Formats: sequence, structure tokens, C-alpha cells
Amino acid sequence: MRPFRILGVQQIAIGSSDLAALRHLWVDVLGVEKVGEYTSESENVREDILQTGPESAVVEIDLMEPVDPDGRPRVHEPALNHIGLWVDDLPTAVDWLTEQGMRFTPGGIRQGAAGHDVVFIHPKGNDDFPLCGQGVLIELVQAPEDVVDAAASQ
Repeated sequence: MRPFRILGVQQIAIGSSDLAALRHLWVDVLGVEKVGEYTSESENVREDILQTGPESAVVEIDLMEPVDPDGRPRVHEPALNHIGLWVDDLPTAVDWLTEQGMRFTPGGIRQGAAGHDVVFIHPKGNDDFPLCGQGVLIELVQAPEDVVDAAASQ
């Protein structure tokens, strides 16, 4: 039996070599609210953080461009960079998934741009860890207590 629950979509991350063009589409044209910015040289990312949805089910939309277009990771390729999922118990999920053969990206559990603990499921498996995101980078995000409580009451 799985000792954790996926509670919902936390974020969708979209990459481009032109953050201004992404911002124009998502903020100016579509009207999604920008709530923050984040830059990390080590993660090769500059991003605008947007949010949409009701308070109990807010979804973050991260618009990303690389700090160095030739550097890694290549946050703009593919354009749909990753999807983030709320999880009720991140350390337990990582331990259990590792036992099942899940491959994670280097770095382990760490604090993400929005301040939540995160870990990434690698898009490709290998001989030691054959389970993977099947071509999709998946971010598992530790849900805050209000999200855990809301899910428990459903």
C-alpha cells in the first residue's frame, strides 16, 4: 500500500528563451496574476511566478527562461518544462518511491522557488532506477498543512 497521497496539481512550468513574450501572453493577454519572481544561477533559471484558481486550489504557473541559453538545465526545452504535484508526506513518498525503483534528479529534497520542499522525478529511467516520469519531469511538492487538511476533509 502506498504510504502517501497526491493531493492535486501544484504547478505547471513553461519555458521559453523569451520571458517577456511569455509574460505578455500569460499576464497581459490572459490576465493571470503575477505574484513573484525567482532567479537562480545554479538552476539556470529566471522566472515569473503566477497564480490562478480559488484559494483552496491555487495552481502556480511558472514562466521560465534560462539565465544562460547554452547552459544546463535547459529550462526552455521542452516548452512544457515540468508539472508539480502536491504530496501529503514528501519524505515518505521519496523513500517509498526509491524502494520501488524510482529515479530522481540529483539534489534530493530541497526548498523550491515558492518556498516548499520539492524533489524531481527524472524523466528517464536507468538500469539502477527503471521507474521514471516517462519523458516528463515531475516535481513532487510538500503540501502545506492547509492543503493537506483540505484534502483530508474531501
